[in-house]
Amino acid sequence: MSDVPARTGPPSASRWALIYVLLTPAVILPLWVGLYDRVDPTFVGFPFYFWFQFALILVAVALTLPAYLLAQVADRRDRVRHGLPPVPDGTGSDRKAGDER
Repeated sequence: MSDVPARTGPPSASRWALIYVLLTPAVILPLWVGLYDRVDPTFVGFPFYFWFQFALILVAVALTLPAYLLAQVADRRDRVRHGLPPVPDGTGSDRKAGDER
């Protein structure tokens, strides 16, 4: 008898790739200071440097929420595919012997 669990459903690699694509702008844009290191255009008296960073916060929130929801679905599918319960029960019964997490 094989220890390899039966595969159910499509692989979630494409779902994880989409999650990475969603999170990339929230990480890269704040680090790219040359993009927003200027005064004009101003918005409600704020120089571009400041209001752009405030706008990035909203963009990061808007991208992180769907990434989080997609990650939950992908994690459940990966757990089921590996023969584990969809949601951890908190007892650690799904860990392998010798796994010290």
